[in-house]
Amino acid sequence: MKIVHVVEPFASGIATFVRSLVENLQDDLHIIVHGERQHLMTSAEVKQRFPKGNVRFIRWKSAQREISFRKDTAAFMELYTILKRLKKQVHIDAVHLHSSKSGFLGRVACRMAGINTVIYTPNGAPFFVGNSSFSNFLYKQLERLGSIFGGRVVCCSPSELKAYNAIGIKALNINNGVDIEERPAGPLPRLSPVDRSDKKSRPELKPGKFRIVTSGRIEDQKNPALFNSIAKYFEEFHDFEFLWIGEGADRDLLTARNIVTTGWLSTEDTKCLIAASQVYLSTSVFEGLPFAVLEALALKKPVLLTDCVGNRDIVNKRLNGDLFTTEDEAIVKILQYHNNRDMLQIMGEYSQQHCEQEFDVYSTFTSYRSLYKS
Repeated sequence: MKIVHVVEPFASGIATFVRSLVENLQDDLHIIVHGERQHLMTSAEVKQRFPKGNVRFIRWKSAQREISFRKDTAAFMELYTILKRLKKQVHIDAVHLHSSKSGFLGRVACRMAGINTVIYTPNGAPFFVGNSSFSNFLYKQLERLGSIFGGRVVCCSPSELKAYNAIGIKALNINNGVDIEERPAGPLPRLSPVDRSDKKSRPELKPGKFRIVTSGRIEDQKNPALFNSIAKYFEEFHDFEFLWIGEGADRDLLTARNIVTTGWLSTEDTKCLIAASQVYLSTSVFEGLPFAVLEALALKKPVLLTDCVGNRDIVNKRLNGDLFTTEDEAIVKILQYHNNRDMLQIMGEYSQQHCEQEFDVYSTFTSYRSLYKS
């Protein structure tokens, strides 16, 4: 099969999702039409992580995050031209749209180009992203309008599916998934104690610490201000260390002295750092179904997550972690984990079992391939 993926934010979790499909559907040709967010990661860096044999890349130069009638019109015309050319040259079997900007412009472009097999995976409902009720209302209307142009909406978690159904959009659910395997914890990667962007001194990782880790873009959706507030409470407790693996525009919000920020690391180094931590912490405002947290489950880590769409599908009856709604609740839970180390190992075993039962990548890619065929 020939599958075209349209991706505006070609970085972080969505890039991981697309790479997972490419790696596990090796008999198919994947053509990735992508934008770029250089402040997170250049497209060249992202491409290096993809397999070489069954993937082609086309730059979507006009694509950008912000809503702008003029720029979005240019992005739409460019995307329409690309899809029309691909349909003529390679006879597209399916188009898979990733994220809200790609989903809206892509469905209109596919309708105009006469492409019928279209799948849209939001990977995070956009009507939770706004800072006001009006902006979220606007995103809901755009999602409703986009659904008129066809395509199947595929949510990546049950709570995201519920959110789409609540605004009158029919959808189905295919959980994101990761490989379940034993991952030996190697030595900690060497990290520079200097923040490359602002030259401020950062502490180095120290062995023997009670380490709380997170991974992802340092941007408003991940709520770095809340992560910083939680870490700041523990500044005078020398046993604790907080680690953020990733990069982003809001990095300056991570000011607590016990936070180490690493920038983007390789997949193996990221897994190594998660494996060497005691608890995975997510302070997100909303999620689709975050790959970083699923990796933490596979690595037998207890998870402490904000009670939001996407996150709440990962905690299994408090056996493998907890949900929280306030900073104080998170602090209390971290103290409980620190004082009950034996409990963490048991919770970690439950994490891996839950991941194997609900979030196995084999189930994910076979379900998507069935959709592509249809």
